[in-house]
Amino acid sequence: MPVTHAVGRLTVIALEDAEGPFFMPRAEAFPDATAEQWAAADAADPAAVTAEGEWWLRFRSYAVRAGDGPVTLVDAGIGPAGSLAADWAPVPGRLPGELAAAGIDPAEVETIVLTHLHNDHMGWAVPRDSPFTAARVVVQRADVALYEANRDQAGQFDLLVEPLRAEGRLHELDGDLALAPGIRVVATPGHTPGHQSVLVEDGDDSLLVAGDMLVHAIQLLHPELAYASDFDPAQARATRQRALKAVKAVAVSHLGEAFRQA
Repeated sequence: MPVTHAVGRLTVIALEDAEGPFFMPRAEAFPDATAEQWAAADAADPAAVTAEGEWWLRFRSYAVRAGDGPVTLVDAGIGPAGSLAADWAPVPGRLPGELAAAGIDPAEVETIVLTHLHNDHMGWAVPRDSPFTAARVVVQRADVALYEANRDQAGQFDLLVEPLRAEGRLHELDGDLALAPGIRVVATPGHTPGHQSVLVEDGDDSLLVAGDMLVHAIQLLHPELAYASDFDPAQARATRQRALKAVKAVAVSHLGEAFRQA
């Protein structure tokens, strides 16, 4: 069964689409990390490293709901065998089966929040492949603009953005948005220009579904460390440091554990 985390009356459910190695050696992904920092990170999250020292990723989406109410899905995984992530990620993903195991019908998914438009986070939201035929898809306008300007270099605009616009299901933001009581989209730029996260709050409890605001436990221990795939490393660092001080827990797409204390 999928792993869950309670935030007051709200439940956050981790849905693992796939797992596999990263295409870049982790020493190149975090060039400033020291041997001591790696040792501490591996002790904190041993499932994220193989016996050979490879970086082992989970590819997760998260479902958020109150009781039996509508579902907010945060990220949409790597997708099926023919998805845009197939050239590097372990397709096909198993998100539809994970939803079924969690007792969620795709028709219950009212909103899909894509933390960003990298192809390992939006696969099952692509209309040609998606079981979510009625859900609105929430993105930041800055990420849409990036792919619109470079539409000949990636398929996100042609396969995701344009079809969703044509169906009237694309919701473009400039900043934050309250989705439902206790569920709010917050801008967390840096990894991409329009990276966003979902803040889940009830009373004094809080959890940030963080997407790729951080990608490895080494950044939980040392949030100042830059990640080579960040669009703006300085902005990503400032965002990460600020966000981790503001919440009690995080849910991170690629860590070995689905939920961690901030």
